[in-house]
Amino acid sequence: MLTFGIGPAGTGKSYCAGALAAEALESGRIERIILTRPAVESGENLGFLPGDLDQKFSVYIDAFRDILNERLGAGTVDYCLRHGRIVAAPLAFMRGKTFNSKTFVILDEAQNTTPAQMKMFLTRIGEDCKVVINGDILQSDIRGPNGLADAVERLKGLPNVYLHEFEREDIVRSGLVRDIIDRYEIPDEN
Repeated sequence: MLTFGIGPAGTGKSYCAGALAAEALESGRIERIILTRPAVESGENLGFLPGDLDQKFSVYIDAFRDILNERLGAGTVDYCLRHGRIVAAPLAFMRGKTFNSKTFVILDEAQNTTPAQMKMFLTRIGEDCKVVINGDILQSDIRGPNGLADAVERLKGLPNVYLHEFEREDIVRSGLVRDIIDRYEIPDEN
């Protein structure tokens, strides 16, 4: 099953995916959670980060760790990370993998994928795997064709592919975020 969660910042796309994955792991319906996203920074280059790959990539998935800690408890999350039941890896490292059954995969910030990266990711999906792909098509940090928009358009109507579109009214982060998004959606007059 493949679900796209599309919508503006603050609507809870990541929270919903993380909470569903945590609940599925806790109930035994899945055995593993894989968290991934493109290693694209928002307009700034942080440069070289110290540490091994896990340490370098951890800054990209901190929000999910917070969600999983809230839902499962920090001790359970640490145990699952140590024993490979929760795995976080950059999207670039997905080539050649198969997401097996009993796995829940979350691709976050998917608006920062190219169509080629998205195709590579989508072709990793094995039988009985659950995949959630989240993003805000209007917040892409890359130039050129958008892999998320391309995939949504190509795959709509396929069996077992679902699209949930979050709207401005779904913003739960804060009223201020809702107002900020409204202002940014006003066309520039320059």
